[in-house]
Amino acid sequence: MAEALKVNDEGVRGGSGGGNGSGITSALGGLSAYPKRIRSFMHDVRVEMKQVNWPSRSDVISTTAVVVVTVAFFAVFFGLTDAILTHAANWLFHLASH
Repeated sequence: MAEALKVNDEGVRGGSGGGNGSGITSALGGLSAYPKRIRSFMHDVRVEMKQVNWPSRSDVISTTAVVVVTVAFFAVFFGLTDAILTHAANWLFHLASH
């Protein structure tokens, strides 16, 4: 993270443009550092991914089951609520029209 901040700070200072082509030189210098930055980023990703605590297969299955049951419950609940309220609104409109 600190390396990325250094690179950003250098890019801001170098990109201010001082005439006589120094902006182009600093831009090309930034391009030459790009492969090194990508390699460093990928290394950091590999290091972080090794530290991830991955869930077990049984944890994933049980959590998925809880989500499916919860979604099914709310689907039925909101379906019934919608049907009841629609029926009540239609009854009121029918009552009001007479």
